[in-house]
Amino acid sequence: MMNQSQFEKVKNGKGFIAALDQSGGSTPKALAAYGISEDAYSTEDEMFELVHKMRTRIITSPAFNSKYILGAILFEQTMDSKIEGMYTADYLAEKKGIVPFLKVDKGLDQEANGVQLMKPNPGLGELLNRANERHIFGTKMRSVIKEANVEGIKAVVRQQFEIGKQIIAAGLVPIIEPEVDIHSSEKEKCEDLLKTELLNHLNNLSEDENVMLKITIPTKANLYKELIDHPKVVRVVALSGGYSADEANAKLKENQGLIASFSRALSQDLRNDQTDEEFNSTLRKAVQSIYEASI
Repeated sequence: MMNQSQFEKVKNGKGFIAALDQSGGSTPKALAAYGISEDAYSTEDEMFELVHKMRTRIITSPAFNSKYILGAILFEQTMDSKIEGMYTADYLAEKKGIVPFLKVDKGLDQEANGVQLMKPNPGLGELLNRANERHIFGTKMRSVIKEANVEGIKAVVRQQFEIGKQIIAAGLVPIIEPEVDIHSSEKEKCEDLLKTELLNHLNNLSEDENVMLKITIPTKANLYKELIDHPKVVRVVALSGGYSADEANAKLKENQGLIASFSRALSQDLRNDQTDEEFNSTLRKAVQSIYEASI
């Protein structure tokens, strides 16, 4: 059953959504950036334990607080792990006042028609049941658009909304994430096509179906204003997409009503060997700069 006060917070609150959901493929990179090289672990379990330690350090930091952060996106293993004896989502909601989301996709398929759809996900129903048991509010799933190919972009949005409806039916709010590759030579054209497709699907949602959108910061400022104002859209958040923190923040500031959901830009200067004082002050700086850009 959807938590109404969390819904209000996500819809109207000031702040941004922290993305802490690097998964199997991107975990070694996230750990390396944090200063833990691949020879520090030999099994996947050890790797996930190290990354859970890193995420625990971020989440328990006094800098990670609800004054600036509305929600946090978790990876499946993080949802099933505990922080100070509580499941991560409960710790976020109860100790921090931060709304928990879960990444639910299984990664990207091979590129076709200039896009990468999401891989088939037969276990999704079971995962959504567990998400409800763990008090997750919403979900996130990502596809990627690389070329201004009408068929490809239609396919991405169609798949996102089909699965989105399954997520809504389970009582969760889906974050639909059709990322446009920032290196695409047709980025602006991709974004125009994407906007049209998103509006088509949003206009077909029924009374009680609501979604969130997570998009690449558009080349044309305020391109997505109509999406932000759409009655079916709870909130539109932006990914940093490989931009540095400064670049992402500067671009975000040009877009009214668009808030951040950054991953790399949030943690790029955090290191395993920092003292707690250094770590917290580094995180505080990142959090405040992303917050400023979001409001």
